[in-house]
Amino acid sequence: MPALETPDGRYIVVRGRLWRRTDPNLSDEAREHLVKALMDARRAVKQAKRGENEAAMKQARAAVDAAKHGLGERGPVWWTDGAPDQNRRMVANTTYAEWYAGLEAT
Repeated sequence: MPALETPDGRYIVVRGRLWRRTDPNLSDEAREHLVKALMDARRAVKQAKRGENEAAMKQARAAVDAAKHGLGERGPVWWTDGAPDQNRRMVANTTYAEWYAGLEAT
């Protein structure tokens, strides 16, 4: 089942929380490269946790953050209409609350 997407395509909703989507203006090549980097970094986080290696953990988390910024999921927003970022907020406490409540009612 695909993730629930806000009407403007900026977020997906997971367990009632908004998560910023990847910048749709990225080229396919750039997106593929960044997703691969993100997956590699997440594997490095897992490995550092297993090895209890704090330095490796710090480096791996920085790599995750860099990939997320590159994808547009963190950092400056990728839309240009001045709308605020509502990333990681409960959808019921955002400008999407009425839309979301309408979905739950159906």
